[in-house]
Amino acid sequence: MRVLVTRPAAQAEEWVAALTRRGLDAVALPLISIAAAQDLSAVHGAWTSLSSHQLIFFVSPNAVEWFFAARPNHQAWPPALQAASPGPGTSAALLRSGVAPHLMVEPRADADQFDSEALWQVLQTQRWEAASVLVVRGDGGRDWLAEQLRSAGALVSFVSAYRRVAPQFSNTSAAVLQTALATPESHVWLFSSSEAVTNLMQLQQVQAAPVNWSLATALTTHPRIAQSAEAAGFGEVLSCRPTLDAVVQQLVSL
Repeated sequence: MRVLVTRPAAQAEEWVAALTRRGLDAVALPLISIAAAQDLSAVHGAWTSLSSHQLIFFVSPNAVEWFFAARPNHQAWPPALQAASPGPGTSAALLRSGVAPHLMVEPRADADQFDSEALWQVLQTQRWEAASVLVVRGDGGRDWLAEQLRSAGALVSFVSAYRRVAPQFSNTSAAVLQTALATPESHVWLFSSSEAVTNLMQLQQVQAAPVNWSLATALTTHPRIAQSAEAAGFGEVLSCRPTLDAVVQQLVSL
């Protein structure tokens, strides 16, 4: 069975390479495209005021990459400023961007899930009264963690460093999609976002291709994504932690 990696392009290619090294037939089929925020002045302003915050929470690797891409004049990261991450992918992006490991706050390595809830289990051990927290995100999301921080007394603000747009397929990707829709029993859809599931359903409707989704398999990295896949009609929906080893183990079991 071919594994379809539906993450945004840059992350999808990394996962495809890693899965291929493990002996799996994997191909990138990004169902979410990422673009710069329409108002970069807000991102520039956030950079100039970094030292006024106690914590910057990056919601995803894309938040890190686009926020640092807009860094003015190679401004340095403040030496005492914490950077929070919901999981290993975002943490790796922070390290690549030059944030020191001792400044990073992330879920425990043995957490059942890597998400806002797991991150809060670590953050709630700190005092947040009157602390300034900036959430770097796309066009919305992660309100739950912001509410927890506010309940603990923090002053939370947001900046959009990127936006999600409809996927734009090359001829090669379009051919991969058509084959997958025609032979759902031969593919496993690897979903790391509920939005990817929604976009897939919309693409299928645009192409007017009848698909027997009851023959299709979805591997999801969070229970909420699994619910979206089940609602879309996938016949088999599996879940695992969003780590390479866990994904490989689940795929091999298929």
